[in-house]
Amino acid sequence: MTDAPLALVSGATGYIGGRLVPELLAAGMRVRAMARHPDRLDGRPWRSSIEVVAADALDEDALAAAMDGVDVAYYLIHSLGTGSTFEERDRRTARTFGVAARRAGVGRIVYLGGLHPEEEELSAHLSSRKEVGEILLASGVPTAVLQAAVIIGSGSASFEMMRYLTERLPAMIAPKWLENRIQPIAVRDVLRYLVGAASMPAEVSRAFDIGGPEVLTYRQMMQRYAAVAGLPPRVIRTVPVLTPRLASHWVGLVTPVPAGLARPLVESLIHEVVAKEEDIKAYVPDPPEGLIGFDRAVELALQRVRDFDVSTSWSSASPAGAPSDPLPDDPDWAGGSLQVDERETVVDAGADDLWTVIEGIGGAHGWYSWRLGWGARGLMDRVFGGPGLRRGRRHPHQLAVGDALDWWRVEKLDDGHLLRLRAEMRLPGEAWLELVADTDDAGRTVFRQRAIYHPHGLLGQAYWWAVYPFHGVVFGGMQRNIARAAEEAAKESTDGATPGTAP
Repeated sequence: MTDAPLALVSGATGYIGGRLVPELLAAGMRVRAMARHPDRLDGRPWRSSIEVVAADALDEDALAAAMDGVDVAYYLIHSLGTGSTFEERDRRTARTFGVAARRAGVGRIVYLGGLHPEEEELSAHLSSRKEVGEILLASGVPTAVLQAAVIIGSGSASFEMMRYLTERLPAMIAPKWLENRIQPIAVRDVLRYLVGAASMPAEVSRAFDIGGPEVLTYRQMMQRYAAVAGLPPRVIRTVPVLTPRLASHWVGLVTPVPAGLARPLVESLIHEVVAKEEDIKAYVPDPPEGLIGFDRAVELALQRVRDFDVSTSWSSASPAGAPSDPLPDDPDWAGGSLQVDERETVVDAGADDLWTVIEGIGGAHGWYSWRLGWGARGLMDRVFGGPGLRRGRRHPHQLAVGDALDWWRVEKLDDGHLLRLRAEMRLPGEAWLELVADTDDAGRTVFRQRAIYHPHGLLGQAYWWAVYPFHGVVFGGMQRNIARAAEEAAKESTDGATPGTAP
C-alpha cells in the first residue's frame, strides 16, 4: 500500500471532497485530506484510513507541506458568491495552488469546474470557474479540468434547490430561461470521472466536458423530478421579467438554499450548458451499464434522503464570510469582553436521556423555546442573506463536528457530554451556544447551558442589550423544555422511541 499513488484532496470537508475520499480509497490510492479545520473530518467513517493536514489554500508554506510526495492533487475549492472580491479570491487561490503543486513536483492536478458555453458573456460564477481552470492549466503541472453542469445527488445544492422548488410549489411563475437546455450528471458519475482522471497520461493537460446521457430543460427536470417523487405534474408559467437576483431571493425564501448561494446557481441556468465533446471517455470509459440517467439519479438521491444516509451536503462547507475562529478561552479575546448567559438545571433523568435530547436539537425537533421568535429571527436572517433555520440537519438524531445545524455549525462534540455550536447567522459579532449533560458529585444529572457572544463594536454591544430582555424566554425556555423532554423520555418504555418535536 505504501507504493500506491498519493492523492491530496483539498476541500475535503465540502460536498464533493467528502465523497471523493472513500472513492479514492476504494480505488487503491493513499489519501491525504487538506482542510482549514481538520477536526471537521473526525466523524467521517474513513478518517482513520487517511492522513489529514491543516492548511489554507492561500498559505504557501502550509501548501508546500501538504503537497510533499503527492502524485495527484484535487482542487475542489470554490467560493460561491458574486463581485470582484469573490473572483479575485478564487484567482489568487488557484495561482497559489498551481505554484505549490509545480514546486512540489506533483504529477497531476484535477479540478472540477463548470460546464459553460463558448463566446457568451458568462455569469460571475461561471466566469470565475472557467478562469480557475485556465490558471491551473497554465501552472506547468499536467491538469485535467472536468466541467460539469447540474450535479444530481443527495445533498448537492443544485439538487436541493430543484427538489424544494418542485415539492413546495405545485404552481409557479418562473423565468423564461427555464427553457434553456442543460445536461445534468449524477454525482456517482462525477466521482467516477474524478477518480479516473488521476491516471491520465502525463501528456494530457486539458479541459473535458462531462455530462449525463440526457439533455433536458430545467422545466423538464422539475416535471421529471415530480414524476419520480410521486407528485402531480407542476404548473409552470414563464415570464421574461425575473432577473437572477430576484429569482435567487425567491429561491432563498422557498428553499433551504440561501440567496447568496442560490444566485450563482440561478445565474448558471441563464446559459445553455451542454457538453460539446465526449473526449473524457477515451481515458475514463463508461461502465458496462452506461451512465446514470436523470430519473435513476433522482431515485438514488431520494432514497438516500429517506434513509438518512446523506454523507455530505452543500451545507458541509461554511458559507462565504462565515466566522471560523474557535471559541476563545481568554474572556478578553480580540480586545473585547464576552457576553455570557449561563444557566443550569438538575434533571430527573439519566445523562444519556438528556444527551439524546441535546444531540437531536434543531431541524424538525426545533429549539425548545418560543417558536415564533426563532422563526421570525430565521426569516430575518434569510432576508439579509444568512442561512436562516431551513438548512436543518444532515441526520435527525446524530451530529458530527462540522455539521450544519440550522443557522449554527457544530464546532465541538464530546459525545454524551458537550455540544458546542457556532452561529453562522448574520450578526454584528460572533456567537456560540454550549449544551452540556453532566453528573454532579451527588450523582444527579445536571443540564448546563451557556450562550456566549463576542460583540463587534458599538453595534454589537447594542445588539446584545437589545435582545437581552428576551433571554429569559429564549434561553430560559430552552433550559426548561429540554430538561422536561429528557424527563419524559426517561419515563417512556425502552421501545427505541426518540423524543418528539419540541414544545
